[in-house]
Amino acid sequence: MRSKLLIGMTASIALAACNESQPQQPQRPIKVRGPEQDALHKLGALDLAIALKRAIYDAGYTCKRITDGGFVGEWKNLDMWMAHCVYDTGQPRDWAIFTGPDGSAQIRDCKDIPGTGLPECKIQKRPSGSFTELKTAERKNAK
Repeated sequence: MRSKLLIGMTASIALAACNESQPQQPQRPIKVRGPEQDALHKLGALDLAIALKRAIYDAGYTCKRITDGGFVGEWKNLDMWMAHCVYDTGQPRDWAIFTGPDGSAQIRDCKDIPGTGLPECKIQKRPSGSFTELKTAERKNAK
């Protein structure tokens, strides 16, 4: 009888141990970055304005002139940029430009961002230089 009791206890302990699992480590998201994303961070204001304006036009929107812009932050695997566009007629418009690791860009009007869970269109880091003035050396070379 003792041996049956001992076998029964051993079996129940073994079964109980099977249900115990090791605590899982929190999963860290995989961060994917592309060279185009990194290159945008190295641009001065005028070159950044050209890149952002091209992304806006490629998406089918317009932007006469960018007078302000910069890096907003990261959202998932995308870098978020903002461009303040002014037009000859009409109201200025703020655009959110999301750049992906594959070189793609997605454009959203900043007025449509609140309530979507996307970051607020607030520039955290501006590029060096001016969006509206060329350097004196660049003006001389252009003539």
